[in-house]
Parts: sequence; C-alpha cells; structure tokens
Amino acid sequence: MNNLIATTIKLYKKSFLITNLSIKSLTLLGFGLVAIPLVVALIFGASQVNALAKKSAGAITDIAEVLEKQQLLKSSQIKMERSAAQYLVLRDPKLALSYNEQSQQILHLAQQLMTSSDDEKLLHLLKQYAETIAELIEVTMPEAERKAPSDSDIIKPIQVKFNALTAIYEQVSFRSNELNTLNITHIKQAAQEARDIMIQSLVIIPISIVIAAIFIFLITSPLKKLTHSIFRLQQGSFDREIKVVGSPEIQEIVQALENMRTRLQALELQKSSFIRHISHELKTPLAAIREGTELLYDNSVGELNAEQQEISHIIKDSVFRLQQHIEDLLDFNIVLDSTSLQDSESMQINDVVKQVLSDRKLDIKRKKLTIHKKLGDISLFSNRKQLAVIIDNILSNAIKYSPDEGVIDISSRLKNQQLQLLISDQGIGIAKESQDKIFDAFYQGTPPTDNAIKGSGLGLTIVKDLLLRLNGSIEILPETLRQQGTSIKITLPRAFRQQEQT
Repeated sequence: MNNLIATTIKLYKKSFLITNLSIKSLTLLGFGLVAIPLVVALIFGASQVNALAKKSAGAITDIAEVLEKQQLLKSSQIKMERSAAQYLVLRDPKLALSYNEQSQQILHLAQQLMTSSDDEKLLHLLKQYAETIAELIEVTMPEAERKAPSDSDIIKPIQVKFNALTAIYEQVSFRSNELNTLNITHIKQAAQEARDIMIQSLVIIPISIVIAAIFIFLITSPLKKLTHSIFRLQQGSFDREIKVVGSPEIQEIVQALENMRTRLQALELQKSSFIRHISHELKTPLAAIREGTELLYDNSVGELNAEQQEISHIIKDSVFRLQQHIEDLLDFNIVLDSTSLQDSESMQINDVVKQVLSDRKLDIKRKKLTIHKKLGDISLFSNRKQLAVIIDNILSNAIKYSPDEGVIDISSRLKNQQLQLLISDQGIGIAKESQDKIFDAFYQGTPPTDNAIKGSGLGLTIVKDLLLRLNGSIEILPETLRQQGTSIKITLPRAFRQQEQT
C-alpha cells in the first residue's frame, strides 16, 4: 500500500510537466491515473475479504467437527461404561462384543482428534485418554472371566478407571473449548485487521480526487484563459498579445486568436484613422457652407425673394443634418478607439447627468420639457467620456420622441455594487417587433411626427457597444413595468455610495 501511495505521489509531481500533451492524451492519462489506484484498492480489498471469508469458514468447520467428535466421544464413552457394567453383571457375550466395539470407536475418535489438532497439551490429554481406554480393555474382560460378578475387586478398579477417563475427557473438552475460543479470537483479530486495511485503503480516494483535480485544472485552465482572451477581443481590447500555455490543440487556437487579434487591431486603426480624416475633411468645407448659408438666409448679402428664401432654408436644414451625421461618426469613432478604455476614473453619476443635461439645454427648452431627477449620491469607476456619450444618446432619443411640455424622468439606484440608471419619457414608445432591431447599426424606428430631421441610426448602436466595453448592459423595460412612453435601464459595474442623499 505504501509503495502504491509513493508511486501516486511521484505521478502527481510529474503531472505538472506534461502540459505539452494533447487534450486526448491528458484525458486518457488522467483517467488511467485515477482508475488504476481505485482498481488496485478494490482488488486488494476483495482479496482481503476473500481470505478472511475462507479463514472464517475453515475455522467454523473445524470447530463444528471438533464439537461433533467430542459429543460422539462422550456418548460412546457412556455406552462403553454401560456395556461394561452390564457385562460384569450378566456375563453376556453380546455385551462383551458391544463393549469392545464402543472401546474401538472411542480409540478411533481419539485418534481423529489427535490427527486434526496440533496443540501439544490437547495431544497429551488425548494420548492419556486413549491409554486409559486401552487399560480398560485389558483389565475389564480378563478380570471378569476369572472372578465372580459380585466381586468388588473387579468393579472398583474398573470404576476408578472410568472416573479417570471422565476426568480426562473433561480436560480434553475444556482444552478444546479454549482452542475454539482462541480461534474465534484470531478470526476477530483478522477481521479487525482486514477492516483497518480497508480503511487505510480509503486514502486512495482522496489521492484519486487530487489527481482528477490536477488533470481537470490542466485541461480547463488554458480554456478559461482562452475564454478571457476572447472576451477581451469581444470588448474591443486588441492591444494585449494572447499568450496561453497548454496542449498542442490549445496552441493552435491561441495562434488563430493571435492572428485574428492582429488583424482586428489593424482594421480598428484603419477605421479610426479613416473616420477621423473623413470627419475632418467634411467638417472643414461644411463650416464654410453653413456660414455662407446663414449669410444668405439672414439676407446679409441682399434681399431674397420667397423662392430663394425657401431654397436657402432647405440648404440650411440639410447642412445641419449633415453636421449631425458627422458628429455621430465622431461618437462612433470613440467606440472604435480601444485606447480610451484606459482612461477610467472615479466620478459621480449626478455630475455626468448634469453635464449632459446642460449640453441639451436648448433642445429641452425648445420643447418645454420637464426633467425630474431622482439621483442618489452614487459614484462609479468608469470612463467619463464614454459614459457621457451613452447618457447623451439615450437622453437625445427621449427628447426627440417626447411630446411638447412632456416629462422625462431620470433616476438611479445602487444594487449589488452596480449602478442602475433609468431614463423614461412620455413618447410614442418602441414597438415590440422593433425592440430587437433598435441596437442594429443604421436601423431607425418610426420617427416622431414633428421631427423633420432624421437621425443616423447609430445612437443606440454606440450605446450598446460602449456598454459592452464597460462591462455594462442596457435593457428596455416591458410595458407592464412602465407607463406610456419608453423606459430604458442601463447597468454599470464598480459603483459605490459615498454618502446617503438627504
């Protein structure tokens, strides 16, 4: 058993040096190392139980045979004594024949008992018993033939011999019982030893569990690291090289992911560069166009007739719409720029909401909207610029779809160290069939009736992508939990409360 445990410990130490094996080889090796000790322990325990069962069965059989022979010996002795007494009185030859038969049977039984035992004391007693029987045979018949039946010189010596025979039998019986008790004690000790061995062999179970845990770790640890690397890629973090040590299959996956990471990083840089350049190139001439259009619309370069005024108004609205699209592209570029994820800081959600509302002050005033704020003193550790873009896009939709003189509710709460920010409006709501599509890029739902300028369809796409990078989530609350309009809840981690709001 000790050798088996030592071998298992050696295999345990070597398991850390086999990470270069394939997953199939690791699985088979782990299964073998777990199964072999258990099988060995099972076979060893079965052999111990089998040996104990055989020993117990043999001892019980021997005890039963000895007891049976002792009983037969006792009954034969009684019959022999009765036959001797009857013969001395009646002098019947048949009784003499019966006496001889009983004495021979007793001698045979005594010989069998001597053959089946190796105890010196019992053998000595059985030898005395046999010698006493032989003496009775030699004394009884010759003396009975020479003397009268009533002669006390015949009966008393024979009676003394039978008393001595009985005494010897009692000693034989007592010694046999001692040996039987000793055998039973040995069986109990053997059973206890077998039980102790079985209990000791149970140490194989925790060893097997440890071995299984080691191989589970060797197999799953690289997979967990791969999952973490994939999650980083999903969040748009392409700057960290993917390095995972593992089996050949794991290395193939790592190489494929690393190739994909470098390509995605290159594509991201190209997209960011393209959007920055195209936005800059568009904004420069657009500023001149907008300024010229404003001069024409304000009649700064001369009076315009009605048709010219209408055309300049169309040009002005189109320029404004184009400017909005360019700003959306700049916001979308924030999503593509993974380096901004490193600019995390501690901030109060109240301050960020206040900043966004200040930027949208003119839009809120134009529609005469009422803003109800219920913000606790909640802070979080996140990217301030990205969080402002998230809230601004949701709030801009709420403003756009709210009716004139409507109400927008903004509330927050802290739950399980997560910020839950709820923004609700009294607009037309979002159709159920459109709720799964509004986060798709360039998808636009039903526009409000009084809004002439259409959006780009990137707002909620930007929100979802930014929340994904910040490990947050967005949810449109079902109609059963809100009144008319739209209620959107965003959840962000790493939030905490500095003090309760009074």
